Amino acid sequence: MHFRELLEQEHLEYFLPMRYEFEKTGDWDVKKECVPAVNGLIFIRSTQEMLTHLKMTRREFEPMRYWTNHLSENEDDKVLVVPDKQMNNFKSLYAKQDERVVMLEYSDFIAKPGKRVRITQGDFENTVGTIKRIKKSQCVVVEIEGFAAVAIAFVPPSWLQELTESEYHAFMHNM
Repeated sequence: MHFRELLEQEHLEYFLPMRYEFEKTGDWDVKKECVPAVNGLIFIRSTQEMLTHLKMTRREFEPMRYWTNHLSENEDDKVLVVPDKQMNNFKSLYAKQDERVVMLEYSDFIAKPGKRVRITQGDFENTVGTIKRIKKSQCVVVEIEGFAAVAIAFVPPSWLQELTESEYHAFMHNM
């Protein structure tokens, strides 16, 4: 959480995925606390050059590490850069703080094929994802390619508009 303050001092836009954690504090009392969804993960809108400069000139930024794109074969493209549409699609799910949204291990997601869809109604309207079966339930999975995936536990089939692969690809790769 201290890192957020440092980023704000530098006027850098960031996104920290959060989730609610519940802890029983007594016989009938439950404490609800908002905590990072993944420990140590924060998305920063910046250039690699700016972040490297901060790491080299400000001791507080030295522990920061880049997430690398292991799927890239191009050495110049190793640091993970998330296209704006993918990031906004992903962020919109966390903004709602809905218990139907669950962070997945990315490896759970990539092996499973599915239809590409856009949600046309409800709380997740305009979210784009892939229909996947997870733990015997049909979910819409939203991903940041090569890195993270989030599942929406239930979306009525009548609220789904099927996308062609080219429509989905255009959405996912437009900056």
